Amino acid sequence: MTTDTDRPAQPRIPLSRDRVLQAAVRLADDSGIDAVTMRRLASELGVEAMSLYYHVASKEELFDGMVDMVVAEIEERCGGFSVPGDLDWKSALRKRILTARQVMLRHPWAPGVLETRTTMSPRMVLYFDTVLGIMVEGGFSFDLGHHAMHALGSRVLGFNQELFAPDSDTQEDQADEMLAQMAERVPYIVGMMQEIVHDGPEETLGWCDDQTEFEFSLDLLLDGLEQRLG
Repeated sequence: MTTDTDRPAQPRIPLSRDRVLQAAVRLADDSGIDAVTMRRLASELGVEAMSLYYHVASKEELFDGMVDMVVAEIEERCGGFSVPGDLDWKSALRKRILTARQVMLRHPWAPGVLETRTTMSPRMVLYFDTVLGIMVEGGFSFDLGHHAMHALGSRVLGFNQELFAPDSDTQEDQADEMLAQMAERVPYIVGMMQEIVHDGPEETLGWCDDQTEFEFSLDLLLDGLEQRLG
C-alpha cells in the first residue's frame, strides 16, 4: 500500500515576475485592489513577503506590472498591436475599444489603478500607437488624430473617467439624500436621477459608466470625428 510519504514530492514552481503579477491580478479580481498587499500576495504564493521584492521592487511597481498584464490581455484579444490593412477606421476603432472594455469588465479594479499611473509601459505605448495608426491610415491628419485622442480620453482603454463617483453604497445614499434636500433648487438633476436606470453590476465600471452610456458616448465621438474627417 502506497502512503503519502512514499509519493515523490511535487516540484516547486519557481517564483518569477510573471507568476507574481498573475497572482496579483487574480487576487485583485477576486477580492478587490485593496486586498493586494505584499503580505497577502506572498501568502497566496506560499512564499515570504521579502521574496517578492526580487521581482517587484515596490507596490507601485507591482501595480504598474498588473496594468501591463491587463494591456497584454487586450493585445491578445485584439490579435496583436498592429494596424490592420484595408480597414474601415471607424468600425476598427470601435471594435478595438469595445474589446478593451470587455477586458476591463473582467478586471473592474483596473480603471482606478490606471488613473493613478504616472508612466506608460512600452506595451501601453504600442496600444496607443495602434489606435492612432488606425485613424491616420483611415485618413486622419496627425493634428486631427491628436484632437481625437484627447476627445476619446480614457474611452480608448474601455472606460469612462467619472466626474463624480461615490466610493461606497453609503456615499451613494448620502448623495441621493443631498439631492432630495436640494430638489427645488436643482429640479433638472433630480428629475434625471429619478428617470435613469443603469445596467447590472456586470456591465458597470463606475457610478454612471455602464455599457449603454459608454457606447452612446463612444458612438457620439466617432460620428463627430467622421464628420470632421469628411
